[in-house]
Amino acid sequence: MPPFLYKRRIEFRDTDAAGIAHFSTFFNFMEEAEHAYLRSRGLSVVMHDAEGKISWPRVSAKCDYRSAVQFEDEMTIEVTIARLGEKSATFAFTFRACERLVAEGEITAVCCRIVAGKPPRGIPIPADIRAKLETNGKAGMGNGE
Repeated sequence: MPPFLYKRRIEFRDTDAAGIAHFSTFFNFMEEAEHAYLRSRGLSVVMHDAEGKISWPRVSAKCDYRSAVQFEDEMTIEVTIARLGEKSATFAFTFRACERLVAEGEITAVCCRIVAGKPPRGIPIPADIRAKLETNGKAGMGNGE
């Protein structure tokens, strides 16, 4: 599957006292890019079907940092699906600024039925959602500005 590309500029609020992007903001960047990726395929992190609400709680998130970015640097975040299981999806993220590798991360989310007052219950990824995640369509470009 071709990668989905998402552009994101580093805002002042994303930086720390040293003037570089704070490590914690990369988790927000991954979530932004994931949401843009899902929208590009006609999906969302919260959806409804005939049985009710479906969402994707995270069960794992990690990020390895390779080089720093600063206020107003523009990054391109490449999003791919590293693994599509029966009930879960692992999204892989590669961050680049001017072709320089900045960071690499992953988020694993489980497809869950959400019922008010009850804990989320993992369900097999519905066939229509799976088909959209498996699509070999042209790479998209989201813009976070």
